[in-house]
Amino acid sequence: MFSTEYYCLVAGLRDWTLDSDTKGFDVREILDEIFENLTSDDRKAVELLYAYYDCENLIARRAKSTRHNGLGNLTAEQLDEVLDERHYSLLPKRVAEVVKLYVEASDEDHDEDVKLDERFERAILEAYYAELAASKCRFLRGWGEFDRNLRNIAAAVAAREAGRQVKDVTVGGGEIVEQLSRSSAADFGLRGELQYIDAVISAVSDEKNIVEKERKIDAIRWAEAEDIAVFDFFNINFILSYLVKVNIVARWTMLSPEIGRQMLERLMADLDAKQLVNKQ
Repeated sequence: MFSTEYYCLVAGLRDWTLDSDTKGFDVREILDEIFENLTSDDRKAVELLYAYYDCENLIARRAKSTRHNGLGNLTAEQLDEVLDERHYSLLPKRVAEVVKLYVEASDEDHDEDVKLDERFERAILEAYYAELAASKCRFLRGWGEFDRNLRNIAAAVAAREAGRQVKDVTVGGGEIVEQLSRSSAADFGLRGELQYIDAVISAVSDEKNIVEKERKIDAIRWAEAEDIAVFDFFNINFILSYLVKVNIVARWTMLSPEIGRQMLERLMADLDAKQLVNKQ
């Protein structure tokens, strides 16, 4: 099956700019314009990418927090529908199954309620990454594997430094998770398997400035998003790679407008349509 090529859409992406105080950057406007130009299947791929933020928002609501990330597919009202009115169909299938289990387990008033609440965050994220792994979209499969590894490595480093069990903070299973849990090596014995392992460990362990630490982690994410779609120029893999970077820019325009501006300028430089055509 051949993928749709979005020549005009990709060429138009370079028109997004920031003014001096970053007010010109509107991630929702960018996302809406992209979304309306995609095929039905490719829209679903974009929705699945952004379902991560729905998971974050559900975790926050279960914890009685009012925090809400507007990048999610679902509004605050729709999240209420999921949790209160049990409209699970608004979520990806595997995520919906987890939410249903925890919501309805709470109704049964048994001794496992506390245990379920403690495990909800890990369970819903495991379901989300399983959803990415099962996707037909190559970028989503690659991104899901990378993002889970990165978060697990960061959590493992922090747990090791705090004297906690690594197995208690990792999400999912597989060889990487097992290695993180059992290895006493500085790099968890993963240097030969994951090219970004040293960069993640350095960012988490050596960097004491929290802003700089987050910047380094996002730089790793940025590079990986580019690598996964390195041979894609106009298809959905390229669009998803672009959106991952847009999300990073959006985060930094809130945390640090200057860093956000620098990242957007870098993103725009990457979007020279003539260079993309020449690469083909």
